[in-house]
Amino acid sequence: MPATLDLYKMYETLTTEEQQIWQAAQNFVDKEFMPIISAHHRDATFPVELIPKLGKLGFLGSQLPEEYGCAGINNRAYGLIMQELERGDSALRSVASVQGALVMYPIWRYGSQQQKEHWLPQLAAGEKVGCFGLTEPDFGSNPAGMLTNAKPHKDGFLLNGSKMWITNGNIADVAVVWAKLDGKVHGFLVPKDTPGFTATEIKGKFSLRASITSELSFNDCFIPKENMLPEAQGLKAPLSCLSQARYGIAWGAIGSALATYHCALDYSKTRIQFDKPIASFQLIQQQLVEMASDITHAQLLAFRLAELKDQKQVRPAMISLAKRNNVRMALNTARTARNILAANGIVDEYPIMRHMMNLETVITYEGTHEVHTLILGQHLTGVSAFE
Repeated sequence: MPATLDLYKMYETLTTEEQQIWQAAQNFVDKEFMPIISAHHRDATFPVELIPKLGKLGFLGSQLPEEYGCAGINNRAYGLIMQELERGDSALRSVASVQGALVMYPIWRYGSQQQKEHWLPQLAAGEKVGCFGLTEPDFGSNPAGMLTNAKPHKDGFLLNGSKMWITNGNIADVAVVWAKLDGKVHGFLVPKDTPGFTATEIKGKFSLRASITSELSFNDCFIPKENMLPEAQGLKAPLSCLSQARYGIAWGAIGSALATYHCALDYSKTRIQFDKPIASFQLIQQQLVEMASDITHAQLLAFRLAELKDQKQVRPAMISLAKRNNVRMALNTARTARNILAANGIVDEYPIMRHMMNLETVITYEGTHEVHTLILGQHLTGVSAFE
């Protein structure tokens, strides 16, 4: 079991089931993922053979009902899974987060019974992979400006447009694509073999190198009527999916921070300078204390947010606060850890630089740091800065 940080004994409040789920996630990351992540990071590849293993453990769409092959666990247990997966790498958490929160959730929440019965068990098992197409080349923080559109055609629709920065795009069996139909946003299920649908992997990334990221293009793709999500109308539908994903990110960021914090802590105890470990120096201790304090703040937010979510009292502003705070905390923790390791902090013998580069993406996707600032600003003042 990896070392954790629990200054306020929050993890001691876990139920037996939550403890078992947390331990299973820890074991999976340590045994299956950590031995291979450096090579995949270097090669800019993702170990797709792990996806069915995530499914077998119940880590895909784990909050959704058991009747569809999902685990049906609570939000704290789900958060712990996200924490451990991102302790491994943001790419690993992204795969599970996209599959569960951005593909399975909209099918469950907005799909027909036939769509649920067909897709959810396969996605939960990791037999099929999905992706979420909302962001466009010219519309990231302003999804309402999307240009991708669907037009009625015979017994379905013709889909045209493109989506950018799509996790899992090249390996996805189905894409949940958001497009405008008669001026209103709707969701469509687009199988990978749909004529006119292409996915092109984005190369040259310095961040999230182990994640498969793609551009999706749609050229007169015929989408049958039964592939429209019948209950998804308006921008609130995709935004509700983003809230699910942002919740997982708030927990995942803690895992990344724990990885870099413990690396720096262990290093400081063994690195000898001026005839003693650098952990004995006041400035090093100050940095470690700040890291531990910030991680504890993030843990308190995440644990309380899980309670509110299980009680169905959570609001988008609460999730924005946790995502904004925890990702910034994790990025600052990684930078401080790199500083403690000095030159050694930049080599992939240690995980710090990998996490730091990943977090430069995490602080941007699912709503940038600045967008979440404005969401909170509107919540506090009642005045929108987006208009």
